[in-house]
Amino acid sequence: MQYRPLGRTGLEVSAICLGTMTFGQQNTEAEGHAQLDYALDRGINFLDTAELYSIPPKAETQGSTERIIGTWLKARGNRDKVILATKVCGLSEMSWFRDDGAPARPDRAQICEAVDKSLTRLQTDYIDLYQLHWPGRPVPQFGANPTRWTTPAGEEVPIAETLDAFAELVKEGKVRHVGLSNESAWGTMRFISEAERTGAPRVASVQNAYNLLNRTYETALAEVGLREDVGLLAYSPLGQGYLTGKYQKGARPAGSRTALFNRGQRYEHAGTEQAIDDYLAIACEQGLDPSQMAIAFCLAKEFVASVIIGATTMEQLETDIGAIDVAFTPELSAKIDAVHQLRGNPAP
Repeated sequence: MQYRPLGRTGLEVSAICLGTMTFGQQNTEAEGHAQLDYALDRGINFLDTAELYSIPPKAETQGSTERIIGTWLKARGNRDKVILATKVCGLSEMSWFRDDGAPARPDRAQICEAVDKSLTRLQTDYIDLYQLHWPGRPVPQFGANPTRWTTPAGEEVPIAETLDAFAELVKEGKVRHVGLSNESAWGTMRFISEAERTGAPRVASVQNAYNLLNRTYETALAEVGLREDVGLLAYSPLGQGYLTGKYQKGARPAGSRTALFNRGQRYEHAGTEQAIDDYLAIACEQGLDPSQMAIAFCLAKEFVASVIIGATTMEQLETDIGAIDVAFTPELSAKIDAVHQLRGNPAP
């Protein structure tokens, strides 16, 4: 396993992070524990979850993923061996997170309530990286970097208020470091400038979608990340499984997320299937597993601190972690860039 710095925190995180959002719906507690054991054994020291999880978000399963991680930490007694990241909800009309039934808002009161609940479920007294899951302002596409801009309207929670609440949690020792998710270059820089102005904690990372079908992070955020030491935690490196090829030509394998929950629309835009075909052809030509090639693409980028993988079977998990051993050559990079020049970002 490789280890990389997490921003300016002094922490070294594994280049592959275990994402856990399937724990509690697609994966049982026992299956989740087995994945965690295997990942730790392979050198992964970085775990990512959220108060929102498991996915898809539902009131009856909210928090289930954190609870499964918590029972594993208690049973194994290994809290000191993992760097634990979780997230608080951004602006949303979902109303089942807070005791008073209020829609989610990343304001001081809600953040303080959320972190205490996460700590209880996780059975720990501190969180290494506490992230804002998506912005506290209206944004297009869940905060992703859109290829076409739309102007959303509505209320917002000031960045200063969110960051002040994070600062309070760090001072109390409940949180060690803070980060962002589904954030833009503007939003990231606003958090940085506010921290510099007030002395609040500096964001260490931004967790955004990044894969062969969506390289919009490179447009503006890559420079921010490199110059400001804000590492990318690249989620969805397989494009929700679409880059494996298993959904090509309308296939819907039994037990897959798209078959179970009909949540693949982000990767079903016009032009996406053709782009996937091109990337699958490169993998075949190079003698590479498509999943491992897609993950290796992300691992090869200098702005990536860690790549977040997720699996529902041990076979998938073993394959995905194996991407750490793939040699990403200049020739392979050139072939991928040639397809990107033609196909662009069909699934931002």
